[in-house]
Amino acid sequence: MKSDSLEKILPLVQRPARYIDGEWNAVHKPHHEVNLKIALIYPDTYEVGLPNLGLQILYEILNDREDVVAERAYAPWIDMERVMRERRIPLFALESGTSLISFDILGFSLQYEMTYTNILNALDLAGIPLYATDRDERYPLVIAGGPCAFNPEPLAPFFDLFVIGDGEEVILELVEEYKKGRRSKVEGRKGQLAERRELLKRLAGLQGIYVPRFYDVEYYPSGRVKKIQPNCKGISPKVSKRTVKDVNDVKFPMHLLVPYVDVVHDRCSLEVMRGCTRGCRFCQAGIIYRPVRERSHKLILKAVNVLLRETGYEEISLVSLSSSDYSLIQPLLRKLMDDHSQKGISISLPSLRLDTFSVELASQIQRVKKTGLTFAPEAGTQRLRDAINKCLTEEDLLATVKDVFESGWRKLKLYFMIGLPTETQEDLQGIVDLTHKIVDIGLSINPKRERNKVRVTLSVASFVPKSHTPFQWVAQNPLPELEKKIEFLRKNLQGRYTSLKWQDPKLSVLEAALARGDRRLSKVIERAFKIGCRFDAWTEQFNFDKWLKAFEESGVSLDFYAYRERSRDEVFSWDHINSGVNKEYLWNEYQRALSQTPTEDCRTGPCSECGVCQTFKLKPVLEREKLCTSHREEIKK
Repeated sequence: MKSDSLEKILPLVQRPARYIDGEWNAVHKPHHEVNLKIALIYPDTYEVGLPNLGLQILYEILNDREDVVAERAYAPWIDMERVMRERRIPLFALESGTSLISFDILGFSLQYEMTYTNILNALDLAGIPLYATDRDERYPLVIAGGPCAFNPEPLAPFFDLFVIGDGEEVILELVEEYKKGRRSKVEGRKGQLAERRELLKRLAGLQGIYVPRFYDVEYYPSGRVKKIQPNCKGISPKVSKRTVKDVNDVKFPMHLLVPYVDVVHDRCSLEVMRGCTRGCRFCQAGIIYRPVRERSHKLILKAVNVLLRETGYEEISLVSLSSSDYSLIQPLLRKLMDDHSQKGISISLPSLRLDTFSVELASQIQRVKKTGLTFAPEAGTQRLRDAINKCLTEEDLLATVKDVFESGWRKLKLYFMIGLPTETQEDLQGIVDLTHKIVDIGLSINPKRERNKVRVTLSVASFVPKSHTPFQWVAQNPLPELEKKIEFLRKNLQGRYTSLKWQDPKLSVLEAALARGDRRLSKVIERAFKIGCRFDAWTEQFNFDKWLKAFEESGVSLDFYAYRERSRDEVFSWDHINSGVNKEYLWNEYQRALSQTPTEDCRTGPCSECGVCQTFKLKPVLEREKLCTSHREEIKK
């Protein structure tokens, strides 16, 4: 898009800085000097998408190559879309203003099911056919990756391919195969569609690449999936995820993009480890990112120095699924704060766990900036915590809370879920009782003049069963039940010292249907997009009635996907996607949940035989185990 055209429309929209170029560390390359042009697209607003670490990693990896340029695009907000459609302005990349249709590859980030209509909107705004089978070589290759790619089927008809698992290595292999395919074009083929099919077949030979058009799905009359199988020779029946064996061996971005406007998580993010073996039975990320691979203690310290210099940020976030589980977290934090606290640099851990929390740990974090603390008990009773494998006792929780209040904190935030498998009314009452006990501790420790500062905020979400988890077989609570449970908590937890926030259960019901859906849901997503659904993750934009209309007009049952309990032998629409964790293990974990039997973390206990290490010939990478004996004793002190 020409800069003068952009300048004319920016006064017509809110937050025009969403659509302009010029962030610190943005990369600009003349398109005529490269062989391959890739647009990385986050299907949400600029403020949400820019901090995404996965996108920033790929952005730097690709732009490090002289023959490739990677640029970015985000979902235009409602007002910008209206202006673009009125003036027939195609969706463009920020760095060059080039229309997305002019790129060779479009790569979408699939972080959340409720962005699916934004994906179709982006393709439509770019002038690109929605369905992969309608696109020939005149159009970019449309690919996607991220956690939602582990059940790609609801989006399968729209994409040429999906990247399953870690992307750092496979994205470069994909680039090389694409370039080979381009060079190997010869005359005499059947045309552009045949050439595109040949390219996709080459790409399907890479581990971690799933090409939906090479698989057929058959259904029983009942609507259940009968089988999923390849429809052409040389295609593997299962697609195994890509896993970086050692995160120290792949590039970590040292030139993070720095925006000139406020964005979510507006700080410098550094991944300290990948994977989690806690085994929470509701958690998809804990399964698909196994095994645990910690980043080198020395590399982290070095990276922090570079990142601070290259970005100018004054806060570093040490990110992972469970950052306080990093085996050298205490000495790492101590060293970081010793080196940087005098310069006003703060360190944050976005994922504290109660059983690895200590006041000493929190004190290190808060040496520069003291904020509230957030914990996630998830359930209100020991019975239900055992069922979901959240290995945390009420005694430990209350002891930690006591330490927190005694150390001067006044505000706590707690995360809970409702609608968990086996949940009863007693479990809901347990959330209320546990909250009141926490408030009582805070009031008893603080003097009367300080008690008005005590605040316990509860954030409640409705449980959503996800693929590749022990709970992939369960039925979600019907919407009226979820609404009744929220009303119970609302009546019993609104008070002077407590506040309650909750996610719209309608959103959770729809998420559940999309999370375990099959290809037939593509018609629903398309219909929802065409009748105006956009930014469904945003409360002010979400329209459940439109989605219900889309299901009805598509002849697809929402209840079938969200509320139906699956049998043990059911073929799932994602069974051909191999996360490395075997289905038998997940079933056994489901049975252990029904009997409230916890499973020990394999880092501290016996191997749980989930299968991932054996399947991919991997092993956990823990920094503490690399230390020599003398250094280990020094760390303990």
